[in-house]
Amino acid sequence: MSSVALNEPWLKGKWNEVKGKIKEEWGDLTNDDLDRAEGNRDQFVGAVQQRYGLAKKEAENRVSAWEERHGLR
Repeated sequence: MSSVALNEPWLKGKWNEVKGKIKEEWGDLTNDDLDRAEGNRDQFVGAVQQRYGLAKKEAENRVSAWEERHGLR
């Protein structure tokens, strides 16, 4: 499964850089949502799921597609 990308330690070090790209894609996510996720992919997917009213699988699919577009997978 693709749950590796945002959990890898290298991304945690670049979290502040990646947050800008995340906000471009998911503008409804608040800074608090992103602070809680802080590089943890599962937390991030959960925030996307909650803010956009998506099923878990759909949120997972959208995050995976985003990761691929940005070379994070």
